[in-house]
Amino acid sequence: MEHALSLFVRSIFADNMIFAFFLGMCSYLAVSKEVKTSAGLGVAVTFVLVVTLPVNYLLQVYVLDPLGLGYLSFILFIAVIAAIVQLVEMVVEKFSPSLYNALGIFLPLIAVNCAIMGASLFMQQRVQLDPENVKAIANIGDAFAYALGSGLGWLLAIVALAGIREKMEYNDVPKPLQGIGITFITVGLMALAFMCFSGLNI
Repeated sequence: MEHALSLFVRSIFADNMIFAFFLGMCSYLAVSKEVKTSAGLGVAVTFVLVVTLPVNYLLQVYVLDPLGLGYLSFILFIAVIAAIVQLVEMVVEKFSPSLYNALGIFLPLIAVNCAIMGASLFMQQRVQLDPENVKAIANIGDAFAYALGSGLGWLLAIVALAGIREKMEYNDVPKPLQGIGITFITVGLMALAFMCFSGLNI
């Protein structure tokens, strides 16, 4: 339990998918203009991670590794992610059409969000680690904790950026930096701030 909690906290702060690995940047930059839309996408990404990563863990440990089929992991991981994203898309369209329209093309593009695939590939690497290692994923509980933490870390990052960008609409940003320029600077400063967690022994 203690190890799973450590994985959970590390994946939010020290190993944040955006600020530590810069994964999922395309939708992160494109959708982070309004807090409400960003929160909706962040929750969707978190849900997909929480469902797909434990499933991919089970496939890796109980199917691919015993049968020596590790080379098929990419195909299987992508298939699982795509199936769950289709389910999420149908649910959002049915219960929140306004959010569905606001997210537009970026909702189905969750299937190719490299943060989700990256989490599954990191999980695959960490299964092989020494169980005493703080980053090791030794069981389904660890996989779930890592997935939830990674999703919440991505949600935290996109909502924080959206809040800053909403505030910057009322600020006098120099013309050459308006738009994506000031956004890149903001993301860089946020990444520097999150680096303070990398030295913590969580």
